[in-house]
Amino acid sequence: MKKTILITGAGTGIGRDAAFALAARGHEVIATTFDEAQADALRADAQARGQALQVFKLDITNPADRALLLPLKLDVLINNAGIGESGSLAEVDLDRVRRVFEVNLFATLALTQVALRGMIERESGTVLLVSSIAGRLPMPFLMPYSMTKFALSAAGAGLRAELDQLGKNVHVALIEPGAIHTGFNQAMTDSKYAWMNESSYFQAQAAQMRRKEQRTFAFLEARDTRSIVAQIVKAAEARRPRLRYVAPWAQGLMVRLARMLGV
Repeated sequence: MKKTILITGAGTGIGRDAAFALAARGHEVIATTFDEAQADALRADAQARGQALQVFKLDITNPADRALLLPLKLDVLINNAGIGESGSLAEVDLDRVRRVFEVNLFATLALTQVALRGMIERESGTVLLVSSIAGRLPMPFLMPYSMTKFALSAAGAGLRAELDQLGKNVHVALIEPGAIHTGFNQAMTDSKYAWMNESSYFQAQAAQMRRKEQRTFAFLEARDTRSIVAQIVKAAEARRPRLRYVAPWAQGLMVRLARMLGV
């Protein structure tokens, strides 16, 4: 069945690839981006592909932008927009942490509330929250980002249970990508080196830390987004989506085993 689907953060990476995959399956896709430059680039790409996308700029932290959802009759909202930040919790500037929470949790929840007004009134709809497997396992030096995903995953599970009590056929599901090569992980892990200086507790370890990160990503990252995009499509099209959709599956299994072992 054809659905009207809005996805945030569609200018790059997983969001962009999911928008095109959903459009290719015949859905009416509204692909939104952080700024106008990304919107222009996405429109040009859609035209070159011959795919129909509605594209506009939607900064989820901007109340006026969030209000653009009010007249839309959405079947699915995919909350994909997010930012990353890294560094030790022992010394990271808390304004950096607040910024990540503002985007990844508070603005995402605010946008979800706007979309839910129409969904609850029409007694139909699905909200997908793009979290991360980093929201299930503490990861040293990634906690400014990882904490927001822990919170988002908890929010999604709680909101799902609340909406189930309404009996309005409105559903919430979590999308949990693992390490996927889009450039996001590299930019996030590199962010801490912009402010770590001689006074950092970990300055003596910084070079070794950077090399370890590069080796880890080279070994662990999936080369493309196909596995997680397939899960997004499955969740968006489901009559009643399950709570969690994880990809690549092997990384999800590794996280489950690590938690069972108390790592």
